[in-house]
Amino acid sequence: MIHQDILSFSMEHALEIILIFNGDGKVVYANESAKEHITSGKELRGYSIMDIFPDSFVKTETELEIRCDLGTEVQELIAYRENKTCFPIQARVMSYGNSEDIYLCIGYDSSKENMLEKKVQQAEQDMEAASKMKSEFVANVTHELRTPVNGISGNTKELIKIEDDEKKLRLLSLVEHGCKNMNAIIDNILDFSKLEAGKFSLELREFNFYNMIDYVKANHINKIVEKGLEFFVNVSPEVPEVIVGDELRIVQILNNLLSNACKFTHVGKIVLEIVKTAQYDNRVELFFMVIDSGIGIDKADQDKLFQSFSQVDASITRRYGGTGLGLNICKQLVELMDGNIRVESEQNKGSMFSFHIWVEIPPEEIGRTEVNVDADVIMEKLKKFSQEGNSENIWKYGEPENLEELQKKMSKLILSIEMDNWEKAEMFADTVKQLTEEAPKEIKTASLRLKMAVQKENYQKATAAFEMLQSLL
Repeated sequence: MIHQDILSFSMEHALEIILIFNGDGKVVYANESAKEHITSGKELRGYSIMDIFPDSFVKTETELEIRCDLGTEVQELIAYRENKTCFPIQARVMSYGNSEDIYLCIGYDSSKENMLEKKVQQAEQDMEAASKMKSEFVANVTHELRTPVNGISGNTKELIKIEDDEKKLRLLSLVEHGCKNMNAIIDNILDFSKLEAGKFSLELREFNFYNMIDYVKANHINKIVEKGLEFFVNVSPEVPEVIVGDELRIVQILNNLLSNACKFTHVGKIVLEIVKTAQYDNRVELFFMVIDSGIGIDKADQDKLFQSFSQVDASITRRYGGTGLGLNICKQLVELMDGNIRVESEQNKGSMFSFHIWVEIPPEEIGRTEVNVDADVIMEKLKKFSQEGNSENIWKYGEPENLEELQKKMSKLILSIEMDNWEKAEMFADTVKQLTEEAPKEIKTASLRLKMAVQKENYQKATAAFEMLQSLL
């Protein structure tokens, strides 16, 4: 008796709509929720189930015809209220107890759920349309930008050929350099737009991997060496000579990482290492590491690196330039090649960017190089290698490493001034300023004056400031 009372109470006050009806289609029981939804609280007993669910139940001359599924499966039915309005209901219709003439319908009003689902679908459609519009806008704008930039660049190159005045040539070179940077930014924005829109695809073809690395090395060695840095490139012998992959995009990733390494490294070295870490049939995993002894990145800021339009802080953009898209594009390209990219770094102790990708090898190359290398072992070796001679003492004024590096950069600085290469001179003057950050006030002031004179391209003031700083050192 107690159990029946509990069951009766539970059914009566349940949030779901509960209806029990007989073989004639007459409702014999309706709980409070059913009454509220269908007859605004009025009694439902004796009401016809065909009036509530006209699409699902039909009374023939001989029996009640059930046109919905009978069982425990949830299905959507349309229920009609007393005032002839309707609403959707997620319901189960089943035989009640052991009787074949008594049926139970239990469900809930799914109007809100359906409305929310439609809103979500509409929101998704709106987002897709907005994303498409944004991508088309970005593509159109960047193409429109490229035309005048290429026009300026082409005319500047022609002027450089016929101009003899040194001062004008320097200005024209700056314009040409600015056009190159602008085109690089446009390329990044276009790539980012394609990747975001899902319209980017890899172009796989067979190519010589070692020739590609030689090309990458040739692109960067002059600029790296000019900064007074050492540059090491090592490809382990187990790496296949010929692979199948997107050569252009692998070069793009390496160019970005090496450019950043050069940009943010003032003393020490840059290392590029490639090893093969796995092979399954004709699929090969290649592991790349770019290590530098540059300014490094604080651990709290490392998560920002691979986000779009993000750099560690605003001063990085002001000082070094860039859009903050390069590493995000690298990340997406690496992921398209079934790999991932990560960074290990400490502030003022350099950085190590590593990534792996999967490529294929031609049938004739399979089995030639089966040696696989443990990437973690290589990374540990390279971290130690990169830290050799990269003591924090370089940045502490007065330490032997600091004074030795200062003299190296001062020699390159005065040589750049004498050769009238003010762009390089400014780069070395900036490094000298950083190396004297912890020096006494008069030395810091002298290095600042030297940098300002170099920025103004004033030969007399620059040489005088150089001699003053040299005497103080």
